[in-house]
Formats: sequence, C-alpha cells, structure tokens
Amino acid sequence: MKDCLFCSWKEEKEKIIIENEMAFARYDEFAVSKGHILIMTKRHVKDFFETTLEERQAIFELIDKAKASIDKKYHPTGYNIGMNCGLSAGQSVMHVHVHLIPRYDGDVENPRGGIRGVIPQKQNY
Repeated sequence: MKDCLFCSWKEEKEKIIIENEMAFARYDEFAVSKGHILIMTKRHVKDFFETTLEERQAIFELIDKAKASIDKKYHPTGYNIGMNCGLSAGQSVMHVHVHLIPRYDGDVENPRGGIRGVIPQKQNY
C-alpha cells in the first residue's frame, strides 16, 4: 500500500533486524523500553484478524527469534507481547504489527496486571 508507513519500512533493509518470507522485525522508533521490537507482515493487512495462518506462523517465528536476540543483548526479566487491532484498541498504523516489549525489574512501581493496563482502572484486580 502506497501510504502505509510499515509497507515503506520493508524497503529500509538496513533497519530490518530479522525477517523471513512473510514477516520482518525492527526496533520500535518510539520504544517503550530497551530492546522494544515490532514484528509485522510484509503483505499489507490491517490487523491480526486479516492475516493468513502462514503469516501468523511467520510472525510467531520472528517473536521467538527477536526474544532470543533481546535476551542476549539486554537481559530483561519479563516481556509484554501485544497487538492493537482497530482504532478503539489504540492501533495507530493500520498494518498488522506485534509489539515485543522487554520488561525489567523496577521499570514500573507495580507491574501487576500487565497488559490489562491498557484500561488503567482495570489493571489492578
């Protein structure tokens, strides 16, 4: 797609850290933490629910490889893996992408609830 940021990213080969036939990964330019990586499909699709089974497998293969790379370089003590699907879920680039966010002891005061923090008043239960 001509106006899609992530479609143009696949042409920036020097920034791609890992890839396979259907997906690629690079460091997030607005990283939440050291080592934050985005994994996205090479084919333009809006969100996870529009991917093929093969694309999902390709994404998960890169998640494993990206985690191994982050572990070796940054030594995090945890991870958040997340996708935003649709505007109301916070998706800002309408091209499927997965956030692999390394977490570190003490990076927030109370990490309990993790991904539930997308709705702050629901994080602690």
